[in-house]
Amino acid sequence: MQIKKLTDWLPTTNKEVKLRGWDELDVILFSGDAYVDHPSFGPAVIGRILESYGLKVAIVPQPNVNDNLQDFEKLGTPRLFFGVTGGCMDPMVSNYTATKKRRDKDAYTPNGDKGFRPDYATSVYSKILKDKFPNVPVLIGGIEASLRRVTHYDYWSDTLMPTILETSKADMLVYGMGEQPLREIVELLQKGVPFSSLTTIKQTAFLQAGDEPLPKNKNWEDVQIHSHEVCLNDKKKFASNFKVIEQESNKLNANRISQNVNGKTLVINPPFPTMLEAEIDASFDLPYTRLPHPKYNKRGPIPAFEMIKFSINIHRGCFGGCSFCTISAHQGKFIASRSQESVLKEVDKVANMPDFKGYLSDIGGPSANMYKMKGKIQSICDKCVAPSCISPVICSNLDTSHKPLTELYQAVDKHPKIKKSFIGSGIRHDMLVPEFNKNADPKELDDYTEEVMTKHISGRLKVAPEHTSDPVLKLMRKPSFSYFHKFKERFDKINIKKDLKLQLIPYFISNHPACEVEDMANLAAETKDMGFQLEQVQGFTPTPMTVATVIYYSGYHPYTLKPTKTPKSKKEKDDQHRFFFWYKQENKDWIKKTLNKVGRTDLLDVLLPDNKKDNKSWKKVNLKPVKNTFDDAIPSEHSKPTHGSRRKKKQYSRKKRR
Repeated sequence: MQIKKLTDWLPTTNKEVKLRGWDELDVILFSGDAYVDHPSFGPAVIGRILESYGLKVAIVPQPNVNDNLQDFEKLGTPRLFFGVTGGCMDPMVSNYTATKKRRDKDAYTPNGDKGFRPDYATSVYSKILKDKFPNVPVLIGGIEASLRRVTHYDYWSDTLMPTILETSKADMLVYGMGEQPLREIVELLQKGVPFSSLTTIKQTAFLQAGDEPLPKNKNWEDVQIHSHEVCLNDKKKFASNFKVIEQESNKLNANRISQNVNGKTLVINPPFPTMLEAEIDASFDLPYTRLPHPKYNKRGPIPAFEMIKFSINIHRGCFGGCSFCTISAHQGKFIASRSQESVLKEVDKVANMPDFKGYLSDIGGPSANMYKMKGKIQSICDKCVAPSCISPVICSNLDTSHKPLTELYQAVDKHPKIKKSFIGSGIRHDMLVPEFNKNADPKELDDYTEEVMTKHISGRLKVAPEHTSDPVLKLMRKPSFSYFHKFKERFDKINIKKDLKLQLIPYFISNHPACEVEDMANLAAETKDMGFQLEQVQGFTPTPMTVATVIYYSGYHPYTLKPTKTPKSKKEKDDQHRFFFWYKQENKDWIKKTLNKVGRTDLLDVLLPDNKKDNKSWKKVNLKPVKNTFDDAIPSEHSKPTHGSRRKKKQYSRKKRR
């Protein structure tokens, strides 16, 4: 690989701007992340996209907000606009744990150092820029801006907040993936259209005076949601807003949304159609160095980069609509897949990196096995308003063929420098079960499963059933736990057939809306009965723009407007969490008292059987059944990681007897 020069990166300082011979910049980007010039890092993608339009672009990564704010002025005034993003993660998720404790590390900062990203970074950066450069437009984007584009609940401050356009004072917001709206914004600006006149660009939002009529567009219908002030006073109406927002975000022919906010009108234009293969290829084929900026060489590795350094992203989007996940809200429910040629071109770049040892860490996406999947008849998708293509059942119009993905894996492995390619992204195990994926070819599903198990994992396969309770799973838009049992049967069969000795690692989540203590007890008993002992688990964390977060704050399901309970107090959350660790001595007395109190001695017999009894009596216990009362599925890998280890019952019983 050719040795990189400093000018191979976007400039970050005046010195680097001058090295390129530039006297003026067209766009200056500000980011909450360190600058990694890689297609998995949004700020780099936006910078390279703008550069491809012939613009002179610079980036100021992690500007200091605690000094004289010189980082915001050092590159001067851009000709077109400032671009601002909080980074690849919502800054509040980056900075705080689910229990609202400050994190010790920031994965997007060299050496994992904390303190380089302010809380609510997008608003902080934008307000500083508007104060210092009041006449220069500020365009905000990225996941923080995208998911906070309307009235939303903020878990960390425990308040209902207005659109981020109000708190940031920015001029425009791009939601979702930014390539398509940016292209139109730049084209119009280059033609001399004033920034303030860019009011009919798809996938953008802005605030206007409350007494102004909405900009004219004969192709769009309008829908108005309850105002921010109404939401503050009526949680049920706040909840009802979300159904409109989610459906319009996922429609191919969406309506324009408006909302009154503090005497102004928030206008959210409909999204662009899903990116075509040529469009997403063009984004990934830009001249990334695939490396952090050299300025960080002495500061230590950037954890997020180290994790994806040798990984390949093959698609965007997720058609699951998971109730606790923001992927579809940001990337859309329709899948945008790269061509095999584009993927192989990137594989070759990675394979020729100086420190590459022959192992790709991941070939995947938001969900590992949604590549090339789309509607069979487009006109049916055009009219669809469902937030999920696989809940409560897999849509009969959805092509779930895994053959293109299997062929892609095989093509990657033919590269002479690839020793092994791993699948690090979570796999949708339910889509590999013929009883659930009824329209798929069972042999094709088995071929994919066998391909993954024999060639693309090392010891463990991660899947995420998330829960065992049907009511909780239904609210999650997840399939019945019975399908996990069926997948495990197929997994075990291949394991034995190929003598692989692989472990199946299920991920679970506690404290989700509709989840009761008894549900967690049943989860613990059911998983123990299957031979699992969970080691590291995660509680539900409310993040903006999800069904579960709306329920958490309002107490109502946004689609039914029926009251729905959520564990909220520290005691409720801790109690549910304890059931994951039934095997710890300090939890045993509490579990006995709790299950006796609710009359579930059957679960107690499973979790804490009398030592005198043979542990084979587990099978005789009548567990609360996991009924197949619905068919429901949602991408499971987006839940918070819940690492576990698998033990065969025979081994566990032998240990107990000893």
